Amino acid sequence: MALRKRSSEKKNSITRTAFTSFEELPNIGPAMAADFRRIGLNHPTELVGKDPFILYDTLCKKTGTRHDPCVIDVFIAAVRYMEGGRAQPWWAFTKERKETLLNRRH
Repeated sequence: MALRKRSSEKKNSITRTAFTSFEELPNIGPAMAADFRRIGLNHPTELVGKDPFILYDTLCKKTGTRHDPCVIDVFIAAVRYMEGGRAQPWWAFTKERKETLLNRRH
């Protein structure tokens, strides 16, 4: 079973590097794709290894606006997906975001 899992992970990795635009990713439409570009990302593979919370902070600073915290959930979903995680709706990461932000305050 371990070999099968590694094989599917490798396949997902190869498939994901083939994406050429952010809009091809789950949960990402034109507005979110524009936000990625606004913060200096030009290709979906650039999401690998990024901290979604730092991406959010960068977006807020760049635009001079505090965006809805749900944007963090979308960033988490996109980063995790590009790092090999399964596609999930952005709201699947809301609990994680809230817990992480709460822990950062303490």
